[in-house]
Formats: sequence, C-alpha cells, structure tokens
Amino acid sequence: MDIRIAADDVRFSFPFVRIGLMPEACSTWFLPRVLGISRALEWTMSARIVSAAEANAAGLIRETLPAAELLPRARAIAREFAEQTAPVAVAVTRRMMWRMLGADHPIEATRMESRMGGALNRLPDFREGVSAFLEKRAPKFSGKPSTDVPSDASFAPRPFE
Repeated sequence: MDIRIAADDVRFSFPFVRIGLMPEACSTWFLPRVLGISRALEWTMSARIVSAAEANAAGLIRETLPAAELLPRARAIAREFAEQTAPVAVAVTRRMMWRMLGADHPIEATRMESRMGGALNRLPDFREGVSAFLEKRAPKFSGKPSTDVPSDASFAPRPFE
C-alpha cells in the first residue's frame, strides 16, 4: 500500500512468533523499509499489539481518523490523485521509487531519472500539464499507464561507466 490510513481505534500486531512461525506476506521486506530495522525487529519479535497512534508515529500509517471518516478520506486522497496528476507520470514515479530502493548507488537513480524524464517530456501529457499550468486551468491528461508508460527496457539499470 503506497498510502496507508487507519481508524484511530485499530490495533496492529505481527503475532507469528507466538505460534512458532515467522512473519509472512512480505513483512520481512516491507517493514524494515517502512519502519527501520530496529522497530521492525521489535514489533515482529515481541508480537506485541501496537496502537494506531504508535503506528502513525512510527510511519506505518500516514494518518489516523475516526472510523466513520476513513472511507471518505480514502476517496478524497484517490480523487486528488485522479484529478490533479498525470497517470503515466504517477506510474513511472511509483516504479522508480520502488526500483531505486535496491539501487547500489544514487548515480543509478540519476541516470534512470534522466532517461525516464526524457521519455515523459516527449508525451502529450507533459505538453498538456505545462499548458494547463500556464493557463491556470486544470489539466486534462490523456495518457494511460496500461499503454503509455515507456518500456521496461528503459528502466534497466546500466553498469557504472
């Protein structure tokens, strides 16, 4: 989940070790990246229950709110994305962020950003976004992530030169 919100009365736990198992569902990959290794280990090895407030403070969730407000807030966040951003640029940004988590050096990100930025600025959405900004109007993006994201080949990391 890229954006995580929760009701203020929910509780979280990773109880696997209490029954002789280890965390699952990619917890061993995601939790250290979201929480940091120390807190991820603490929460998974203790199996204790974590309040929504503590999860929020630790960065597991973005915000807490009353349960009745959860779905309207989620819809508002989704609407903000849908109405104010270029879907292809969002898809490329998301893919880049996830891929760069495993990069060995920041130069890989610089190189990939240059290639992908060049590919995106040749798409109609870039021209539409700039025009909308200059004309002080809402953009009407037409690009579709399913068909217009530059090929995966351009995401392939290049060795250091």
